[in-house]
Amino acid sequence: MAEKKEKLKLYSYWKSSCSHRVRIALTLKGIEYEYVPVNPLKRGDVMIRCISAVPALVDGDVVVSDSLAIIMYLDEKYPEPPLLPRDLHKRAVNYQAASIVFSGIQPYQNTPVARYIEEKTNAEEKTAWVNNAITKGFTALEDLLVSCTGKYATGDEVYLADLFLAPQIHAAINRFQINMEPYPTLAKCYESYNDLPAFQNAVPEKQPDAPASTS
Repeated sequence: MAEKKEKLKLYSYWKSSCSHRVRIALTLKGIEYEYVPVNPLKRGDVMIRCISAVPALVDGDVVVSDSLAIIMYLDEKYPEPPLLPRDLHKRAVNYQAASIVFSGIQPYQNTPVARYIEEKTNAEEKTAWVNNAITKGFTALEDLLVSCTGKYATGDEVYLADLFLAPQIHAAINRFQINMEPYPTLAKCYESYNDLPAFQNAVPEKQPDAPASTS
């Protein structure tokens, strides 16, 4: 009798846009996994092997943290559907879009960073700090994608860039009340994501650790 394969475990926080990306990747690839809720803002929540941030993926003896590393690990281990196009230019654009989100926007809106800014200044300065990071990043994304977008970020297939765009736009609209009118390319992509179950099932409000008031 074949030994039953252990499910992957995803240590995730409902509101984390980094976790959100990984949930989309897992669902797109049809991978069953165990959701382990962790609140990184709450001291004492149990993590694994000295990893103190979400997301973290456990695959047997393998532990991977950082959303990009996890997504690339999944894409290499479970190659269908691919998360990177064969076309080298489009592949580069996907890397660029992902980089703008994970290095140019998300770190500046992260809750501990925003709290620190508020403590050192005030709530208005914190809001301005976050809004500035998002609007600068969205302007860069709009300029990057306007000439190569299709139904999604880089054409009519979902790729890596979409996994980074969807959570970031969702957070911008729902957490930070960013007006998307100046970013029609990004807004069009976001509308398309709303038609995809893999994206809709991964939204923060539908996660088991989300507060009841958000669902």
